[in-house]
Amino acid sequence: MQIAVDISRMMDRIETLSGFNSTPGKGVTRFSYSPEDRKAREYLGTIFSALGLNVTVDGAGNIRARLEGSDPNAPAVLSGSHIDTVLHGGKYDGAVGTLGAVEAVQSILESGLPRRCPIEVAVFAEEEGSNFGSTLSGSKALVGKYTLADMEKLSNPEGKSMAGLLREGGYAPETMADNLLRPEKIRAMMELHIEQSVVLESRGVPVGIVEAVAGIRVLEIRIKGVPNHAGATPMTLRQDPLAAAARLMGTIEDLAKGSETGSTVGTVGKISCHPNVSNIIPGEVTFTVDIRDVQEAGIEFVAAGIKKEAAALAVSRDVSIDVVHISESAPVRLDGHIAGVTEKCAGRRNFSSMRMNSGAVHDACMFAPLVPTGMIFIPSKGGRSHVPEEFTDPGDIEKGVSLLADVLYELSK
Repeated sequence: MQIAVDISRMMDRIETLSGFNSTPGKGVTRFSYSPEDRKAREYLGTIFSALGLNVTVDGAGNIRARLEGSDPNAPAVLSGSHIDTVLHGGKYDGAVGTLGAVEAVQSILESGLPRRCPIEVAVFAEEEGSNFGSTLSGSKALVGKYTLADMEKLSNPEGKSMAGLLREGGYAPETMADNLLRPEKIRAMMELHIEQSVVLESRGVPVGIVEAVAGIRVLEIRIKGVPNHAGATPMTLRQDPLAAAARLMGTIEDLAKGSETGSTVGTVGKISCHPNVSNIIPGEVTFTVDIRDVQEAGIEFVAAGIKKEAAALAVSRDVSIDVVHISESAPVRLDGHIAGVTEKCAGRRNFSSMRMNSGAVHDACMFAPLVPTGMIFIPSKGGRSHVPEEFTDPGDIEKGVSLLADVLYELSK
């Protein structure tokens, strides 16, 4: 018997969830712990209640809704994603994985097929980092990477801490130490997600089976020169930090393209120029560099190349250049056995699939070091994400949720 998902029900729920939005007409904006988030959680709660799931909410706001199996002592199969968004984001990022897990569990329940292991739907809080500038905050708290002290330090632009916002919302961040994930209680974790890139669409493949998630290193480059008159200062006598920055940015692109891993990317995404006036040679320029790869060697190659080129430019252009390490996360390998199960399930449904990597981080990254973890990607139209135009075809969503249901059932038997 093949598990049948109800794509109309799934799409109706995506539309309903997208209505909990603080910026109607300008994309979907739903930050964790906001009034819109609270309404979205209440909506999900009605679905969980109707399905007879046992719901728990921890001190960081993570929700776990449990469908029992025949053996209540068996480890659970966990699946889910997030419902928070970026500012003016789309309706599919996170929501497809969360509601997809709901639909998969409901479809398994309706199939009447026997299961040994419980299956849990997870809704992770503050994945996007829109409040505090720190991604995966909810899942980090769940696995013990963020303590109460960390949640007290994280703050939003209004100066409110994560712990403070949690208390205002009726949560108890003080209880997280007693509610951490217990790996022995989890058999596997599966996350369905839109790809947020163009690989699947460009190749005409509806299903991606993720093998690794890229590590990230963020650097800040601070270049100081001498501000001066744009017309009166000869080119040979300038100490121009912006010209040096431009050279270094070009080198960053060359380094990423020249990495032997073939999977390195480097991005300059934020630039500050002072005094930022058209007729003044700048005195100071600061910019960020985001380096990603599924192999640590690629990240290190680019970072080392940046430092070498920065030292040379400082001398040749008579400016000072500091390369400051801001943050870092290691590449994550997902579980090979679960990838194999996913591939077999896709084959049974005659879904074309491909093994691939993820350049974006996801909640699954927090679980992979602790429990067997897998991910399924489905195409994003034009690779667009974190924008109002974000779109995934319902037919692709149906394939992804059907495959998720099959994998969850296989792992729960």
